[in-house]
Amino acid sequence: MKVVLASCAALPEGDGDEDALIEALRSDGVDVAWQPWGADVRADLVVLRATWDYTDRLDEFLAWCDRVPALANPVSVVRWNTDKSYLVELASRGVAVVPTSVVEPGAEPVFPDGEFVVKPAIGAGSRGAARFTGHAAARAHFEALGVKALVQPYQSSVDAHGETALVFFAGEYSHSFHKGPMLAQGLAESESGLYVEEKLGGIEPTARQRELADRVLDVAAELLSLRRADFLYARVDVVEGPDGEPLLLELELTEPTLGFKHTGQEAASRLAKAIQAAAVRG
Repeated sequence: MKVVLASCAALPEGDGDEDALIEALRSDGVDVAWQPWGADVRADLVVLRATWDYTDRLDEFLAWCDRVPALANPVSVVRWNTDKSYLVELASRGVAVVPTSVVEPGAEPVFPDGEFVVKPAIGAGSRGAARFTGHAAARAHFEALGVKALVQPYQSSVDAHGETALVFFAGEYSHSFHKGPMLAQGLAESESGLYVEEKLGGIEPTARQRELADRVLDVAAELLSLRRADFLYARVDVVEGPDGEPLLLELELTEPTLGFKHTGQEAASRLAKAIQAAAVRG
């Protein structure tokens, strides 16, 4: 069995988070290798991992995904998930989502009272995301982005509690990790320039966070006419809302960091088994 982990030219072998996964796959006798996306690839399964430069070449990236015979997650999922407007769809189905408005280029944005966030609808690694209280500065940022953007009220709980990322493999819960505030002052970009350096650590989610994450995956699968098990991997990022209840910040189904550095080896083994099962199904 041959498995390819798709990366990008700037990080041809990822950022090191998948080291435990590679070890688990090789211990099961799987031939696994990294390959930057873009070129033709032959494998029983291609798993999108560190493809973090696609945001500037989305059409090219999606065209490449279309050519890959066996891709995880599937290209239909990638097309839907690379545009964060999916948050509005999920909210329309009753999912508790951080309030989100979508602003097209050239449109006049409507900003909420208080502190808020403006970020590209198609983006990765928190690049282009910024916090504002002043409307003039936010409008200038939106115009400088020049792309479809999201406007969201900033959840002040993030400053104290950060985000909780819940990770699922083949639709089943695996583990969680904590993410510090991503829009705090003083955070640096990675050497590759593809993402903002995150402060991560292990954490146990609350029962309400688990309930929300399960709801998110159920609704996403329904929207895409899939089963939850069709998501080889999923990461559900939640924050605490003003009333203390969890809210969905992002559903990552394309290329999320999975936090293997912050959990036990058994998590990597779970994904390795799911990858092998998916490769057999083709």
